[in-house]
Amino acid sequence: MIALSAMRTQHGDSIAELSRARSVLLVFLRHFGCTFCREALADIAGQRDALTRAGVRVVMVHMTTADVADPYFEKYGLAGVEHVGDEACAHYRSFGLLKGNFNQLFGLRSWVRGFGAGVVQGHGVGYRPLGDGFQMPGAFIVRDGQIAGAYRHRVASDRPDYWELLKCCEATSELEA
Repeated sequence: MIALSAMRTQHGDSIAELSRARSVLLVFLRHFGCTFCREALADIAGQRDALTRAGVRVVMVHMTTADVADPYFEKYGLAGVEHVGDEACAHYRSFGLLKGNFNQLFGLRSWVRGFGAGVVQGHGVGYRPLGDGFQMPGAFIVRDGQIAGAYRHRVASDRPDYWELLKCCEATSELEA
């Protein structure tokens, strides 16, 4: 059972209440040492203004404390972003985000994408996990206290199209690409 009212940001706001005011894009990150986590931060930072204009509130979920997470958010241009710390991965589990197996985490597809994201795009090669290195990520649209859309990564290197997720669940009336 997903308890959105128990899921609180660093400011104490519940995801359920935030979603009653406007749609929430809830992004569950891998650990901050992960190349794909840093790529996701860059992706969200690049789309944050457009998402806000479209009436979407971005909330990140991570596996550390706020004092560890905030410097990563600042580095990627997401200073002040609302976020939820989940060191025990309880929220990850309640949203059906499982632990990855060897192929999901270290398979050929992830190695190839990892080279592109880490070396070519400059997100760095994975290093010491700051959280559970086996935890799989995902993204969800929450509207009026309900899950309106879901994207669960099949492999760690999946790169969700957040706009497509929003369009699929009709979370906003006027989406900008």
